[in-house]
Amino acid sequence: MTPNLGTVRRMLESRLKGALPTRGLRESIHIHHVADPLDITQQAADREVAVQTLDRESTLARQLRSAIQRVDDGSYGVCLQCEEEIAPNRLKAIPWAEFCIRCQEQADRMGATRASFRMPDGLKQAA
Repeated sequence: MTPNLGTVRRMLESRLKGALPTRGLRESIHIHHVADPLDITQQAADREVAVQTLDRESTLARQLRSAIQRVDDGSYGVCLQCEEEIAPNRLKAIPWAEFCIRCQEQADRMGATRASFRMPDGLKQAA
């Protein structure tokens, strides 16, 4: 059974609000000058973790915005690569899924990003 698209959209919007990077996390990547070499090393490690977290959250936010756009334009639940229906169980687990499981596995094996896959023109702007 396919969930109500209004419910899906609200859930995606709620998740998007939670995925947007916080100001505190962005500020944690600022370089602060300290004299102690151990503090310098610790700050560098902390910055690296913060950058990775920001990157992950930014990617998720982009995927959520794209999923909301697909709900709005009627293409939600359709694989961006092969244009086949994405399995309902996959959408239940990952509501912002862009690919069916077969295409996702292919992308993972290739180390590809969505940009390297064929994407319908209308969806390029949502990315």
